[in-house]
Amino acid sequence: MGRHDHPEVSLHSFPLAQYMKFIDGGDWAGVAELMLASAEKLARAGADFLICPDNTIHQAFDLVEHRSGRPWLHIAREVAKEAQQREFRRLAVLGTRCLMEGPVYPDALKAAGIEWRTPCAEERERMNQIIFDELVNGVFLQRSLEYYAEVIRAMKNDGCDAVVLGCTEIPLLVTPEASPLPVLDSTRILARAAVRKAVEI
Repeated sequence: MGRHDHPEVSLHSFPLAQYMKFIDGGDWAGVAELMLASAEKLARAGADFLICPDNTIHQAFDLVEHRSGRPWLHIAREVAKEAQQREFRRLAVLGTRCLMEGPVYPDALKAAGIEWRTPCAEERERMNQIIFDELVNGVFLQRSLEYYAEVIRAMKNDGCDAVVLGCTEIPLLVTPEASPLPVLDSTRILARAAVRKAVEI
């Protein structure tokens, strides 16, 4: 947009603890109410459209989209578009345990004609523990990076041709250079999509 220029951005977030109370209880309607409350505040601030960089809470997206006063971009759909453009056919999907076991990416990737794989239950649990005990607290350990790389390498051997880093914090640990597969950083993909949409408006 020019030197030192960018679209206007407003941010609202409730504490993660409030979201986790509902997520841990499987209460997606509760998650949706928090998302809608943020959406209302941002609409009053003048937002033309909305994004949510948290992959996991997109499981409540269907409860939010039709009730919101502003349109949304969906993070997994934007990742699927990027994967299509780069001609990836089978994605390894990493994120919180809830995300890896939920419908957010399967629904978006199936609609795009893309296959996907997730790690086994033991690996999902370990990755979830690393996210919540380490990454969200700004702790980035070499052994955790090695674990993620090992899982990604195994999924590459299973036929995956790219890996979705489907959690805001994972790219802070797993860089493109450290990954055995090309990475699809969901946060950055969503941010780029938002910039494109903002420039169009």
